[in-house]
Amino acid sequence: MAEATVNLNDLHFAGDDRVVPFQVEGLDVRGRAVQLGPLLNTILGRHEYPGPVARLLAEAIVLTALLGTSLKFDGKFTVQTKGDGPVDLLVADFSTPDSLRAYARYDEDALADAIKDGRTSPPELLGQGVLAFTIDQGRGMQPYQGIVPLDGSSLEEIAGVYFRQSEQIPTKVRLGVAELFDRDAEGKPRHNWRAGGLVAQFLPQAPERMRQPDLHGGDGDERDTEVIDDAWNEARSLVETIDTDELTDPQVAIERLLFRLFHERGVRVYAPQTVHDRCSCSRDKIKSVLNGFTAEEIEASQEDGHIAVTCEFCSTTYHYEVAEFAAA
Repeated sequence: MAEATVNLNDLHFAGDDRVVPFQVEGLDVRGRAVQLGPLLNTILGRHEYPGPVARLLAEAIVLTALLGTSLKFDGKFTVQTKGDGPVDLLVADFSTPDSLRAYARYDEDALADAIKDGRTSPPELLGQGVLAFTIDQGRGMQPYQGIVPLDGSSLEEIAGVYFRQSEQIPTKVRLGVAELFDRDAEGKPRHNWRAGGLVAQFLPQAPERMRQPDLHGGDGDERDTEVIDDAWNEARSLVETIDTDELTDPQVAIERLLFRLFHERGVRVYAPQTVHDRCSCSRDKIKSVLNGFTAEEIEASQEDGHIAVTCEFCSTTYHYEVAEFAAA
């Protein structure tokens, strides 16, 4: 007899694809945590990415969900990497109030060589380059972009550096990705992607408690780079104990994980925010781009009088007649 699957939503936990804000008053910490399941499966399965690429993109998706849902205005938050490694581009963006999309670009030959040689860690796949965080508040507003180098660290470490340099907020990020293999109701093998993440930030009322020494200056610089405040040191140490299994286990709700971490200090969770796999592309939007093409560009893009454009994010293909652009 097959075991019944427990739905965490039925137990009044947030469940998958819902970001949970939290606060630890005893440590002056606020944050957000999430577990992604069906949404992640849909995005990764749509493109059938190789395993190492899927893992990288999953981390970017989790990071985008955690940070994008913190926007207090209508807009878009984008996480993007550009590097010289086999995976030269990762893009994930969140559009308020709840839409998430993502894609990755990679060199098949370079990736195959990297896998063959066992060079599949995130730094090896991304190479040298930059990680950019972009906040776009829409028309009439100048987008804000923070850029940090891809320096051989993990995405979660680089995200922490971004907040320290750009936002002056002590921040700890944990990201985890896992593949689950089981069987469906008919006994057929089944593969699922899961991912989870948590971001914790030190936000005391007294600004001087957030004071941090300068970043390490390089070789020979012996300055301490640790945050002075004991509360933040404790919070950060607790977050560092989280392992991938805890972040991705479908039977361990985010609320339960937060209680494990912070119950001695008093953790409070707030209403979760659902995120959806939802692309912002449309036939009209793409047509407006094509309307800006010259007659020569339209001619070069057509085949047998037709133009086909496929969205890199959702893989939807839009078809147009060249005659639609005759006045271009």
